[in-house]
Amino acid sequence: MEIRKTEESGARILQIEGEIDLHASPALRAELHQLVEEKTPAVLVDFTGVQYIDSSGLATLIEYVRDSKPFAGRIALFGLQPKVKMVFELVRLNELFTIADSKDSALAALGAA
Repeated sequence: MEIRKTEESGARILQIEGEIDLHASPALRAELHQLVEEKTPAVLVDFTGVQYIDSSGLATLIEYVRDSKPFAGRIALFGLQPKVKMVFELVRLNELFTIADSKDSALAALGAA
């Protein structure tokens, strides 16, 4: 898994390529933990290049939601492939996360645009 970081309209964007599994989750956790430490107000995660996510990846994202609550951090996911989106829907995490089709709609959903 590779993570590229950019910033746009006041939001930090993490573009992920590869699988988010037990081996890759610690790297994602470290990136998200750094954003919590910096109290980054808006985070977008670009899932366009992600073909697979397992429970450890889901747990990592849920940890970010929990850890960012004290400073009202917001997160939105976009570009989910159908199989990945189905995983979020099966475990009803589409109710916890803002899931958008595009970067622009994710930015708008967070109020960062």
